[in-house]
Amino acid sequence: MIDVHESSEASISGKFNLGEEAVMRRQIVDIGRRMWQRGLVAANDGNISVRLANDTVLCTPTGVSKGNLTEEMLAVVALTGELIDAGTGGGPSSEIKMHLKVYQLDQHTKAVVHAHPPYSTAFAIRGEELHGDLMTETLTALPSVPVAQYATPGTEEVSDSIQPFVASHKACLLEHHGALSWGNGLEEAYLTMERVESLAQTTALLRMIGGERKISPERIAHSLARMESH
Repeated sequence: MIDVHESSEASISGKFNLGEEAVMRRQIVDIGRRMWQRGLVAANDGNISVRLANDTVLCTPTGVSKGNLTEEMLAVVALTGELIDAGTGGGPSSEIKMHLKVYQLDQHTKAVVHAHPPYSTAFAIRGEELHGDLMTETLTALPSVPVAQYATPGTEEVSDSIQPFVASHKACLLEHHGALSWGNGLEEAYLTMERVESLAQTTALLRMIGGERKISPERIAHSLARMESH
């Protein structure tokens, strides 16, 4: 394990960008607390990561509630999976493998969020994807959320199951597991997770009062044309 003092020296020597890393540590702690407050995770569920400079990834530790994170707990790993700094939280979760797969598949992805939001997880258990053609807000932001086939958590199977969706989507459901989102930064990846859960909840509520009522193809085309013109 590398202690805080040693980690700082490594940063100053150029191993890490200390300024960037310090900001990202604060953001991960903040987003972890927001995830816990919104009920997107329970107990020690979920994980958060962000890509740093020099092909390194800052990530949440295993076995810690996202509502109780501290900056010192966070770990740093190489994109290839080697541990660089275990932090004070017990090292990264085995689920870091699926985060790393997203970064490896898409160089533009800067952050990944994994959670177990109740409504999204219910659809993941059913093995049913979500569709965004119910509201104009999700037409372009989240047109669909596919289901990655079941894989044992923490194994390479999960990495393989999400591979088909990384380039074409912003999130996916993990069958019998939860949800995964990614984006150009921590805030984008987190807000996508919020949007996934909102879409799942809206879909479930609609089914309680008679079923979905989708926007017509003509209205979709009109809305998309207006969005593109602006």
